[in-house]
Amino acid sequence: MKKNKFLLVIISVLLSSVSYGSDGRSGEEGHGDRAYWIDLCHRITLPILKNMGEGKLKVNMPVELSPEWDNRNKNVVYMEAFGRLMAGIAPWFNLPDDDTDEGKLRKEFRQMALQSYKNAVDPLNPDYLLWQGANQALVDAAYIANSFLRAPESLWGALDKDTKDRYIKEFRSLRKIRPPYNNWLLFRSMIEAFFVFIGEEYDGYVLELALRKTNEWYLGDGWYSDGPEYALDYYNGYVMHPMVVEIVEVMENNNIPVPITLDLAIRRMQRYNQLLERLISPEATFPPVGRSMTYRMGAFQPLALAAWKYGCPDKLTYGQIRNALTSIMKKMFSIEGNMDQEGFLRLGFVGYQPELADYYTNNGSLYITSLVFLPLGLPPEHEFWTAPPEEWTSRKAWSGKPFPKDYHESVKN
Repeated sequence: MKKNKFLLVIISVLLSSVSYGSDGRSGEEGHGDRAYWIDLCHRITLPILKNMGEGKLKVNMPVELSPEWDNRNKNVVYMEAFGRLMAGIAPWFNLPDDDTDEGKLRKEFRQMALQSYKNAVDPLNPDYLLWQGANQALVDAAYIANSFLRAPESLWGALDKDTKDRYIKEFRSLRKIRPPYNNWLLFRSMIEAFFVFIGEEYDGYVLELALRKTNEWYLGDGWYSDGPEYALDYYNGYVMHPMVVEIVEVMENNNIPVPITLDLAIRRMQRYNQLLERLISPEATFPPVGRSMTYRMGAFQPLALAAWKYGCPDKLTYGQIRNALTSIMKKMFSIEGNMDQEGFLRLGFVGYQPELADYYTNNGSLYITSLVFLPLGLPPEHEFWTAPPEEWTSRKAWSGKPFPKDYHESVKN
């Protein structure tokens, strides 16, 4: 790990030298937004994939638990880190190999990822994940399944038959877990949607139940409740909107009746995205509210997903979204303490704040922040990357500039 540690230190020094201009953008020259995203993705990803690709993740990754840890099996750490990381960076691997520095890095990381996928389900490998004995496995198996849906050819299609068969077996074994009536229904459903996608036998009742209950919990104006009782947090971003949209998409593409159409699911998500973007302050911060604050940039998964796959929400532009997300990343990750000396993420919202971790949170949980990297699946010439940077809504509003008025939108049907 010495070579990797040196590389991470160099990258950290480069990124810590970033200064901020009056528009909230970094003031460095010759270093575009995509290059910054790749650098940050590299820093977060390398310690997980390099170690796991070598079967050394459990040996080299320190385990850090919430001060309120509920004594569940701490080996869930590794599955959480791998599953959540891959769900975020999977689209990047869809891009073709090329001779650019990014292309070479992507090819190297894809090979690490494929070996990591193989090790994860190999009972003889030291990094065989905790598939049995912990209900938490259902959650992060769903993120692994989601990663396959997001990169079906470059990841799932590139695995050997034995490894694929092992995943199918492990996913099926999780059917015995009975999820509570909240966002966990979508984790169970995501795995069944993956079975639909690959042509395996699936449980249609599970698919329909998850979507019917989630639809019942829709509150209006882009917001779902996570279960019968509403809580103000970012679970609409971590789970609700992205999983509803992607599950429904698989079902519609395979002519399976759905309780909610893809068009409606996307319109709800885009309305939420409009409001989510307005939560970004003029200083490129967002409110630290609710459960799972330590998931950092994972809160912006719906915006990232829309930019990558479903298009820009009305009243927003790609330049606006990219500028806002990049500025938040730079503000958040310029603070000391987000990562340890080996580059592994540490408990906290901005920096090291272990007291913020919930009873179920460990340092593996934190890799859900990688869900913001979905737009890396867009080629560099896409408008998301080439559009001139624009001020986001609250920067315009609080500097006296014109900005679009917001209206309640009815997206119940």
